[in-house]
Amino acid sequence: EARGNARLPGIMTLGYIAAFSETLALAVIVSKGIPPLVNAVITEPEDHIKAAACWSLGQIGRHSPDHAKAVADGNVFPKLLAVMLHESSSEDLQAKAKRALKAIIVKCVHLPALEPLLHDAPENILKYAVHQFAKVLPHDVAARRSFVTSGGLQKVLELQPEPGSKLADFVNAIKEVYPPEVVDYYSPNYSKTLLDMLDPTAAAE
Repeated sequence: EARGNARLPGIMTLGYIAAFSETLALAVIVSKGIPPLVNAVITEPEDHIKAAACWSLGQIGRHSPDHAKAVADGNVFPKLLAVMLHESSSEDLQAKAKRALKAIIVKCVHLPALEPLLHDAPENILKYAVHQFAKVLPHDVAARRSFVTSGGLQKVLELQPEPGSKLADFVNAIKEVYPPEVVDYYSPNYSKTLLDMLDPTAAAE
């Protein structure tokens, strides 16, 4: 199995093939082209090879929800996020990882794959993930229920986005698909609010 620079032509070829059309990107998926790319992101010591693998993964996942799910199922999101955030990653690697994450996330409607990003992603990536929830949840009852039981809703309600920002708009859109009682229950400080109702004198202090 090739290593180092000997891998680079193969990595780039998979990306160029996948970029050409949805059908060819699907052929790369079916031919098990994703695991070697993920392996390169994790194991290759050279940043330019990691960056090429990130780019190719983005080209595969950017076509449709099915393509994005196939990439997400390869546990790609945490790997791309890790190299994007690693302090020793080159600027080019960070940029390509970020671009690949965005390209895949905006096509991904498989919400369980996006949920870990609610805990780990910085706001410049988080807003794309939260937007996907805001788009899917209004139309999917099962997803709304799962989002509550998984802790996803609570995590979103714990976010403190800048008022008027896109992230704030997406959080508000998610709130609107749930009854106010549910939103209140999973909001931060709800238990304190209840206790204050039981003891008004403490609340006044």
